Amino acid sequence: MTQVYFHCSNMRGVLMDRRGSSVAGLTEACEAATRMVRSLVATVSLEDWRDWVLHVSDEAGEEIFVLPFAFVLGKSH
Repeated sequence: MTQVYFHCSNMRGVLMDRRGSSVAGLTEACEAATRMVRSLVATVSLEDWRDWVLHVSDEAGEEIFVLPFAFVLGKSH
């Protein structure tokens, strides 16, 4: 198991994940990242999430991959 952290950012700020999550590998980290984006977008707010990005980092703070929220949300109508 590997500890990963899911930090979210846009041009106005950063939401830091200080707790992290244990994942078995890259596939599980990708699935968890997608679930996190969907969960944040599903919250009731006026936030336009399309310009946000999820940064997945390891225990050493090295970025593993990024997931733009727009990839999960798709195109706006």
